[in-house]
Amino acid sequence: MLVDLIAVALITAAVWAALVVRDTIMLLAEPGRRVESSGDRLAEELGNAGDAASGVPLIGGVLRKPLEAAADAGSGFAEAGVSLQETVSQVANVITTALIVIPVFFVLLLWLPPRLLWIRRSSTLRRLAEAPGGADLLALRALTGPPAALAKLPAPSVGWADAWRQGDPEAIADLSAVALKHIGLRP
Repeated sequence: MLVDLIAVALITAAVWAALVVRDTIMLLAEPGRRVESSGDRLAEELGNAGDAASGVPLIGGVLRKPLEAAADAGSGFAEAGVSLQETVSQVANVITTALIVIPVFFVLLLWLPPRLLWIRRSSTLRRLAEAPGGADLLALRALTGPPAALAKLPAPSVGWADAWRQGDPEAIADLSAVALKHIGLRP
């Protein structure tokens, strides 16, 4: 379970870091918002000035044309600001996706195969424990496994191997519990 928690923590940390990086990159879009806002205001004001200039007798039409052209240029600035914001957003999304997918892929690559192997082994041992004679086989597994696990238990008077050979139910239960604990299962 500790490895599972570490894997979840690493994935969570990768997602959190990627989102922090995304927020930082999105700060680069602020100049684009300002250019868009300024361009829109400039276009609006020049358009208003062009409308007002058109009311001037004799030269109103002449005055209006350059003001409308300048208003169109202001709209171009606003579009450039929008384009900058979209570009920054796309870059932020690509980098965020990469910063999430790559670490998660490596965590899953390192964590998932051993976890699936453990699940397969533990389910096999659980089925074995529940099958007739399964406790005997698990006891044999404990006898042939690491001796440190047996050293922690009080040995029967005849020894573990003899108690198992004689079919001592208490010794078999203790040994099968050791085999299950060794793989991380409760007896």
